[in-house]
Amino acid sequence: MESVKKERKPFRWVSTVAYKTIEKIVTRGYNTTELVEKGYGLTDIIFVDYQSRIPSYKEKQMLDYVMIVNLEDGLTPGAAIARIVAQGDAFMTQCCGASVLAFGPAYGAFCALGQSLDRFLEKVENDRISYAKAAKLFVEEYPTILENQGRTTLGVSTIDLKNPTPKNMFARAEELGVAGKYIKLMKEVVKAVQEAADEPVDLDMLGATTAVMLDLGFTPEATWTIIAVVRAFASGAHAVEEIEREPKAAWGGALTPKELYDGPAERPVPDLDVRDKVAVSNKTMQGKSLEDWYNDFKEKQKFVASGHAVVEEVPFLREIRKD
Repeated sequence: MESVKKERKPFRWVSTVAYKTIEKIVTRGYNTTELVEKGYGLTDIIFVDYQSRIPSYKEKQMLDYVMIVNLEDGLTPGAAIARIVAQGDAFMTQCCGASVLAFGPAYGAFCALGQSLDRFLEKVENDRISYAKAAKLFVEEYPTILENQGRTTLGVSTIDLKNPTPKNMFARAEELGVAGKYIKLMKEVVKAVQEAADEPVDLDMLGATTAVMLDLGFTPEATWTIIAVVRAFASGAHAVEEIEREPKAAWGGALTPKELYDGPAERPVPDLDVRDKVAVSNKTMQGKSLEDWYNDFKEKQKFVASGHAVVEEVPFLREIRKD
């Protein structure tokens, strides 16, 4: 039997995005040094990387707008995480990387909303229905209309009622002539949610950013990536500030006073030889009937930090839930 090693080719990465030699870096066929020397900027290269095309000047202006308003220099979760990591005397790359890790589905659900907009635009095209009808169908199948408790995947919520930026973003896209079918559908979604909601709601930053980025030709996945990295820029500044202004946290040196503890009162540790006399098994707690199990489960939900009160949302279940 011949050796497998003789037949197997050595592994290699193959990329359609870019290559790098000693003389140059080429992305999608363009020499990056030539691009910047001729006056092209960061947003131009983003179009080249993700869409393999040089954008029009107005498209570049719109992406500049979106990236700047999403930079968000405030103490967002990503910025806070970057500062916490910086306290441990970490490298700046670790601080900024940690901020990107905070950019999860609840923090910016560009994929969920973008894919939904794509799906309902297909209905507009294939089923010959109006944008308003498609928006109503989208809202009718959505699990919950109001999402003002840290999660927004609909693009319409109570989050930005006093923030003019989402509407301004749409206005800017229309002014530049880059607004398209996604903004048109998103506007109808806003109307549909407002009709169904019992309290004031409006377009939020997720809805505005997603629709504009998709009208610029970016996918939901690309949008998520770009905005996450943009926010890391501001988080890096926060990490630098943390290092410059606050003391470093020594390993094992952080203390948590008893006043911040609200768990069980201090209790004696039983000797090992009486362990089985004081222990209560989970099987005993659950009881023998389904009703006993349910009552035990409800009691366990009151036990903070056990995870029993956490409801995990599996993405594909969103497509079938009607409640």
